[in-house]
Amino acid sequence: MVVPEIDARTLAAELAGENPPRLLDVREPDELAISRLPDVVHVPLTQLGQAAPTLDRGANWVVVCRSGGRSAQATTYLQGLGFTNVRNLSRGMNGYAKEVDRTMKMY
Repeated sequence: MVVPEIDARTLAAELAGENPPRLLDVREPDELAISRLPDVVHVPLTQLGQAAPTLDRGANWVVVCRSGGRSAQATTYLQGLGFTNVRNLSRGMNGYAKEVDRTMKMY
C-alpha cells in the first residue's frame, strides 16, 4: 500500500485555506510539548488502535510525527481501517520547522 504524503509547504497552504485538514499528531506527550501545530488531535502511536474507532473516517486527515516515520505507519494503519482521505506529513514536524516555521523548535 502506498502511503500518501503531503509536504510542509502544501500543508501550510491547506491549513490557511477554507477547508483545512484535521491534524492527527502521533508523537508522545513530551514531544508535543516541544513543538506542535494548532488544533491537533493527539493520539500517541501506541494508543492509535484504541483511539481509531473514535476518529472520523470521512474527515480529511494529515498525520504528524517528528520526522515522518511513525506518522507513515499510522497513515498505513488508518488506511487499513477504511480511512479514505489520510496523508502523512513527509519529514514531519522537523521538516515543517525547516520549511515553514523557523521559530518552531526542532529535536
